Amino acid sequence: MPALPTPGEIGLVAAGLFAALLLGVVVLRLVRRRRFVDPVDRATYETLHTASLATRSLRDGLTPEGATRATRHLRSMLGSTAVAITDTNATLAWDGAGSHHRRDVHAHAEQVLSSGRTLVLTSEQITCSDPDCSIRSGIIAPIVADERVVAALAAYGRTTSTGLVRATEELAGWISTQIELAELGRQRTRVMEAELRALRAQISPHFIYNCLAAIASFVRTDPDRARELLLEFADFTRYALRRGGAYTTLRDELQNIERYLALEKARFGDRLVVSLTIAPEVLPVAVPFLAIQPLVENAVRHGIEHKSGIGHVSISAADVGATAEITIEDDGEGSDPETIRAVLSGGGSGNSVGLGNVDARLRQAFGDEYGLVVETAPGAGTKVTFRVPKFAPGVHSDS
Repeated sequence: MPALPTPGEIGLVAAGLFAALLLGVVVLRLVRRRRFVDPVDRATYETLHTASLATRSLRDGLTPEGATRATRHLRSMLGSTAVAITDTNATLAWDGAGSHHRRDVHAHAEQVLSSGRTLVLTSEQITCSDPDCSIRSGIIAPIVADERVVAALAAYGRTTSTGLVRATEELAGWISTQIELAELGRQRTRVMEAELRALRAQISPHFIYNCLAAIASFVRTDPDRARELLLEFADFTRYALRRGGAYTTLRDELQNIERYLALEKARFGDRLVVSLTIAPEVLPVAVPFLAIQPLVENAVRHGIEHKSGIGHVSISAADVGATAEITIEDDGEGSDPETIRAVLSGGGSGNSVGLGNVDARLRQAFGDEYGLVVETAPGAGTKVTFRVPKFAPGVHSDS
């Protein structure tokens, strides 16, 4: 199973989110004023707003498209004649006057890319046959990600100054942070996709066999029911094995659970009683794909399958302020709390289908406070609850 993000990576994300939140609060307060008290307020707003625009451009990392969009904002922040970004292979973007110097940027930056040290260029290193060209000096600062120099930021103009050198270095450091955050986001996406593939592989062969056996039992006695169940089975597997994003809506997840329960009720008959209590306002909320179905399957398999008499499973989705709260409860056999604790910590067996998988994906998506809460004891049934925020940065349904 892929490694989860390290505490350092989580800290980096937290720092980035805090900075973005602080940036948004300051900009919002300045915008709400509508009138700026003095030039300092205006300059603060313009700088923060420009940084916000540049952040959006670098959201996917240092791509040619993102670098091209970002350089315009970076030049505005530095106040230089021109700004360029180059990676270890070629110049990605140039913005400003003197674009005929773009072809020289990568050569100018070679020393910085190899040494990781800022370089100040004078008219001796920057030659131009155009007497009116405004590019006569330059500052090139390294952009570092994962302790490697991956690119360089270049600021060009007629002259340089100590202040411009420091500003260029600080801006290169800020770009470095944005690139690391983008890469961490990609890593987290890859981890979640791998977790989802593992969960799909866990879809119980026992369940599939029982479904087909139940359908076969109706072929002679009730052909219409057999056809309906076969369509439910086809829709269930199509959804569970679909190729798509890591998130879906609560509505789509619940619809697939209804298909699953229709198949299980064909097998258990009156022994399985299901109740659903769903608040309509939370149906559009985005949840990790296949986050609920494994919990319902556990309730049926471990709560009802081996119980004598009627078993009850209840599913609820409630509107709780800024979050939606989902609860799956059964009155079955229950489990040893220590066993469940081991499963959630990653050290348990595979007896509980996807329990640790769902818990890990919830925490990766929304934070540790959004993991599963399991209440159980032998003979006392099981109640599993989790919350998801109604709105979360970077989380949206692909349905």
